[in-house]
Parts: sequence; structure tokens; C-alpha cells
Amino acid sequence: MVMFMKQYLERLIDITIKRELDAIGCVAIEGPKWCGKSTTGETFAKKVVKLQDPITFNQYSNFATTSRELLLAGDKPLMFDEWQKMPDLWDFIRLDIDETSGVGKYILTGSSKPIENKARHTGIGRIAKITMRPMSLWESLESTGEVSLKEMFDGKDMISGKAKVSLEELAFITCRGGWPESVMRPTQALTLIADYFKSLTSEDIAEIDGIKRNTLRAQAILRTYARNISTFATDSTLLADLTENDETITRPTLYSYILAFNKLYVLEDIIAWSPKLRSKSVIRSASKRQFIDPSLAAFALGAKPNDLIADLNTFGFLFESLCGRDLRIYAQSINGEVYHYRDKDGLEVDAIVHLIDGRWGAIEIKLGGNQIDQAAKNLIKFKEKVNTEKMSEPSFLMILTGAPTAYKRPDGVLVVPLGCLKD
Repeated sequence: MVMFMKQYLERLIDITIKRELDAIGCVAIEGPKWCGKSTTGETFAKKVVKLQDPITFNQYSNFATTSRELLLAGDKPLMFDEWQKMPDLWDFIRLDIDETSGVGKYILTGSSKPIENKARHTGIGRIAKITMRPMSLWESLESTGEVSLKEMFDGKDMISGKAKVSLEELAFITCRGGWPESVMRPTQALTLIADYFKSLTSEDIAEIDGIKRNTLRAQAILRTYARNISTFATDSTLLADLTENDETITRPTLYSYILAFNKLYVLEDIIAWSPKLRSKSVIRSASKRQFIDPSLAAFALGAKPNDLIADLNTFGFLFESLCGRDLRIYAQSINGEVYHYRDKDGLEVDAIVHLIDGRWGAIEIKLGGNQIDQAAKNLIKFKEKVNTEKMSEPSFLMILTGAPTAYKRPDGVLVVPLGCLKD
């Protein structure tokens, strides 16, 4: 069930952008290149300045040194696309907001973080940062949306639904990713991912901070990250993996490349959750290695859809990454964050969605239906560890799966296909 689309599909982040524009002077939409930031920003803007255009860049660079009025002239909201090419815009916009006390005046979009400048104001109270990711299955019209994350938080636990995507289609979606262009051009999707990966590891990683980096080394590091996706691999493990695969590299160099990929919004590890427990178990604080979209990991591994079907173990790690991407998108739209849990006793929970109001839900991610029983036992064991006298009971315990049917188990655990979930 792969769909070809010409029209603009609404993104869940649209709601967040509108909410912020109604409350604050400027919204900065951040995320990887090719995820749809410019297209989405343009739906809100009345004037768009594309700083990637050399003529426009030169013109506005002159304005930045001569006239703030000309720099910021135009109907509002005024959008600056790829604003990080002119980092001083941040402070110009902040000053204008301070002086005029306006809301909904500016939109900044950028596919990389500007070079750090300690003198630059944080923008707190004037500029809201929003992370945009590639499309979820609900946004690409591949999830039925029969099960709502928000409704589960609101107490709905009588669920039902039937996913329309098969395991084979999930494998293709994993390799295709949620990039709007690849979603709209499914027959060219894998070629488009290859082009994106090549640009990322040659041009983009050099442009991010002006440091010359080796393309083959950049690709090797992403392959190593991909081999350790959805795990708690340490930096030492990544270094050992690189050495084992004939890539000699120092720890500072590895850090430099990982930092660059983080600035490009390519890597997005999941940090640990620290609940209050009944026992004295030590909670591990290591992050779980993740890409912002599983397609980059699949390409780095040289994995095609058929390869994932033939290697369900690897598919399972990439499926967890796919689920993590969608959970982050859905959680963001309902004011939540996604974490993981792991303690010294070896108990792990793949995802914790924690809302700003304190409500939370625990999620195990399993590709196949044969792991459901063990996953349910794991969630119940975890629930019993949490001290609910000091924090709330979980709103739900859920198993997110590649199996087709949504239902509630007799033990209360919800089984939800990724192809049925929405925000």
C-alpha cells in the first residue's frame, strides 16, 4: 500500500507551529535536510526569503550591515529559509521582537545548526525551537489511525483495528523512509536515498562547520552507527567496530564526526528516563543509538527490503527505529517526549512517552507476534517497579508491533500495530 501524492499533506507539526506562532514572536523549525521544513514553513509565511539563493544571500548580507529595517521588511510572518547561513539574523529578530512585542512575526527554517556563538542570545521567550522529522506513517497516509496515542492517555483502552501494511511493505517503508520526496516518488525512493546519503557524507558534513572531513570515513562511521542502531553501544564499542572493519580512527575524530551528524539532525539518540522506583535499582543513563529516520541506517548497511525480510533480526532493530521516529512525532503533537528505560537488573523498556502534565505510558516494540507474551510480562514487571505513590500510574502499557491486529489483552496490555497508530 504505497501511495503517490502530489498535494501537500498536512503534517502534525503544523498544529505545533500554529500554536507557537499565536504565542511567541518567532518559530525556528529545525530538522534534517529534505524533511519538508521549507514547504511546511511556506504554508504559514506571507513572505519567504531563500538564503540558499546566492543573489538573495548577498542582498540580505548587505542589509545586515546597513539596515535592520530593510533586512526584516515585508508582510508577516516573514520566513528566512536556511537561516543558519546568516546567523546574525537570530539576534536581529530577537531585538525586533523585544522592541515591538509582536507575536507570529518570523519563521526560521534550517537543516543544520549554526556555528556556536557564546555571544548569541538564547532567544528564550522570543524564539521557539521546534524539531521537524520525516513523515510518520499517519502523515504519509499509510497508518489507518484507528488507535490514537492521545486517546490512550485520556483513558481509552478498548481498542481495535487492522493495519493495511504488510510485513513486506513495512520493510519497504523502513528503507524508503518518511522523506516527503521519497514518499511521493516510491519507484525512485531508494535511488533518492542513495543520492541523499552521498550528499550528506560529502558536501553537507563539510559545510556544517567548515572542517574538511573524509567522505569514506563519514560513511564508515554511519555504517558503524547503523550496525549498533537501537542498542546502548558505547563510544568504545563504536571505535572497536570501526577498527574491526579496517577503519583506524581516534576517539576525538569520532566525536567530531558524530557532533557534525548531530548538527545535521541525522542522529537522534533516545535518552534515558528516570522514574521513582520502589526498589533501589540503579537506572542506567546511557542513551540508545538512533537515526532520525531508519532509511539512513538501512542504506548505510546496504539493506534492501528483501534483505530485511530475509534477516528479521536486523529488521527488528530497524523497526524499533521506525517506531521511535513515529512515536516522537506523535508525542510532540500532544506535548510529550520519548525516552527509554534500563536498569542494572537488566530490565529494559523500549520507549516511555512522558507528557508535560506528568502522564506517561510504557511501550515495548516487537516486530513479530511471537514476542508479544514476553513483552507483556516485561511491561507488567516494569510497572510493578515504579513507585506510583510518588508518581502517577501509567496511562497505558503498550506493545507496538508489525503484526496486523490491534487488541487489548486480558492482562490489560494493549497490542497496537504501527500501521494503526496516530497521535
